[in-house]
Order: sequence, then C-alpha cells, then structure tokens
Amino acid sequence: MLLKLAKRLLLETDKRLLWKLAYQAGWKGFWSVQKHKRRLKRGEFFPPFLYISVINTCNLRCQGCWVDVAGKQTKIDLEALNRTVNEAKAMGNSFFGILGGEPFLHKELLDFLEGQPDVYFQVFTNGHFITDEVAKRLRKMGNVTPLISIEGTELVSDDRRGKENVYSQSMQGIQNCLNNHLMTGVCTSVCATNIDDLLTDAWVDRLVEMGVMYCWFHVYRPVGPKPNPDLALTTEQLRRVRQFVVNTRATKPIIVIDAYHDGAGQALCPAVTGFTHHIGPGGDIEPCPVIQLAVESIHDKKPLREQLNESAFLKDFRQLVAENTRGCVIMERPDLLVELAERHGARDTTQRGTCIEELKAIQPHRSQYVPGIEIPERSWAVRLAKWLVFNDFGAYGKHFKADKWIDPQVAQQELAKTPATNDPKLYDIQTPS
Repeated sequence: MLLKLAKRLLLETDKRLLWKLAYQAGWKGFWSVQKHKRRLKRGEFFPPFLYISVINTCNLRCQGCWVDVAGKQTKIDLEALNRTVNEAKAMGNSFFGILGGEPFLHKELLDFLEGQPDVYFQVFTNGHFITDEVAKRLRKMGNVTPLISIEGTELVSDDRRGKENVYSQSMQGIQNCLNNHLMTGVCTSVCATNIDDLLTDAWVDRLVEMGVMYCWFHVYRPVGPKPNPDLALTTEQLRRVRQFVVNTRATKPIIVIDAYHDGAGQALCPAVTGFTHHIGPGGDIEPCPVIQLAVESIHDKKPLREQLNESAFLKDFRQLVAENTRGCVIMERPDLLVELAERHGARDTTQRGTCIEELKAIQPHRSQYVPGIEIPERSWAVRLAKWLVFNDFGAYGKHFKADKWIDPQVAQQELAKTPATNDPKLYDIQTPS
C-alpha cells in the first residue's frame, strides 16, 4: 500500500509542490519536533506547531461552531501575522495550521501565505472561495495545502452548515484545487448524521479516484453557543471511527491524519502534550481552537517565545488536564476549564461573552479516550512516524492519575449497554455538579 501511495504522490501531484511538502513540512517539521523535545528536557516550552485563526467571519453557520462567525469582524492583520510566524520560525517552527471562520475571507491571506515561502501552511476551509484563479496562485506559491471540509451528502451538508448548495460548492473548490495539482485534503467532523455516509470505503475510494491525497476524520464536539448534543457519537461509534482510520491507513493509497492517538492507540490531546497551541482571531493565545480562554496575546509587547514559555495559565492547563484525562477536556471535563479560568483570571476571548456559561452547560460526553479497548496502528510506517514525531512527550507519564484501566472484556460489555451519547464513563472521574 505504501508503494501505491508513493506512486500516486509522484504521478498525481506537481513535483515542485511535492518537494516543498517533503522539505518544509516533512524534514523541517521533523526537526522542529526534535527541538521541542530538547526544550522540554531543559524545562523550556514552545510548541512545534501553531494553529492560527486569522479571522472570525464565515459565510456558513455550522451546527456546533464555537467561532463568532456572525459577530463583528475580527482578524489578525498582515503585520501581526508575519511577526507571529517569524517569531515561531526563530524557534524552529516550519508548519502552521490556518483557520477561521473562513480563512479565505481574510483579504490579506494570500499575500501573507506568499510572503512566507520558507514555511508550509495547511489551510482549513470550506472551499467556497477557492476559485480556479485562487488555486493557480496557491500552486505558484507551492507552500500551501488546502484542507476542505465535507460534512455529509447534499441534504446533510445543507442542514449541518445552515445554507443551501454547500456540498456542491465545496466539491467545486476541491476540483479547482485538483485541476491545479495542489496537495489537497478533505476533512470531516464525524457525527451521528454523517457517519454512515462518509466513514465508508466507498467515500475514501471516491476521494482517491478524484485525486485527493489525504483525509481527516475528526470527532464532532457539541460546543459553542448553539451545541447540538444529538449529533455526538456514542462510545461504540467512537471506537468505529478509530478502527476505520487504522484500517484505511493500512489498505488505501491515501494519507489519513489522526491527531488524537499515538502509535499504540493510546488517546492524547495535542494541546496537553505541548505539540500545539492556538492563536485566535483577536490575537489571544489559547490552549486549542475550541477552548476560548486566554491570559496572553500576540499583541502584548512580550515576545511570543517568552509568553508561551512563561505562561502559568497554559502550563497549568497542560498539567491539570493530563492529571484527569487523555481525552478531550472540553467534552469530558468542562468543569476543569471553569476552575482553570477562575484560578488564573483568564478572559473570555469570544465576542458573545458567554464562554464560561457554555462550559457550565456542557453535558459531559465520551471523547477519544476509551481505556481498555485501544486500537494500535496496523501500519509499521505510521507507528514509526508517531514514535518519532507525534506522541505524548511524557505529558501523561508524569501526571496521569485517571489510570484505572479495565479489562477489555469488561469494556466490550460496557460498549453493548451504552447507546446514548452521554454514556457512562469507563473510568472514574467526577462530573460537574
């Protein structure tokens, strides 16, 4: 299968773009992680990968979205974007995730991407604004991979995303990218209404046939001002997603991203391990895109290196969550985030000003952490890659207390009796009162 994937990469992509991916995201990205490891050994901290939400505005209204997409437009200007990336580059970083809102609504986005030719960007987008002209410009740059979200069939997409013809417009964006031989990915927030349509071999085969080079199946999180807990996955469905990802990696000539498990199948949170943190559209430095709480900002006079290294808020976040779960804290233990915000006087970084109330209202759900039934990678290449560059970096080994592992047979029995989305826990934690 690796040979088939290699053949696709060589024959279906622009060779200059493939080289930029291999060197800037691959080779330089590998060394940025090694620098991160060495910093940790010295008691220092700077994440090797940063997510940057460049703007809050979006043309869609997706269910469960946490961004103030309908609020007053907030964006990071070109000068601040370049300064932030340059400071991260000085620490060895070479790979950045660009989010929104819808990033392509930022009028300076292309100028920004073009002005940083020595690093690589993954842009999370709905694809509606990737015209043929935009795709041609991205190909000329060579340092950008668009990751376009598809949330279901035509009817499901319109319902999930609050607008008509969403699916067809996103598919056209994908096609414009592929017509220009861009390294193109497709992501899906897997939920109760799309799991049977998109978590399938048929859908992956279609992506491969189209020319899509990678995909990402991440789990829907009922968060934000208008969460929809009915879309959350059951424990069995979460296990199904993990098994599908592992099988697809071993049997299909397409790259499958997974940011929430190590090679042995142990769950992890990239923000807790220190692999990544997030910068919001207002410049706030947050643990991750979903957790809209911050103490520091890129607009403060202090260098980014010092802010990330010295932040008591972010350090406490990593340690507190690591002590309580290997899963997604906002799904499993939102009460910890409320406690953390109160302890550090963290500000609500939303325009709506209701982040704390939203956290208090969340009904805990199972996330990627399902102890006792871990599913290790089948592919030796993936296991090796994760061992080298994507693991827990010792975060849970130092602090983890929620380690009451259960027998796998007991876990299977629990799965059989947990059809609801707010299924009982398989390990002991306290839920908010």
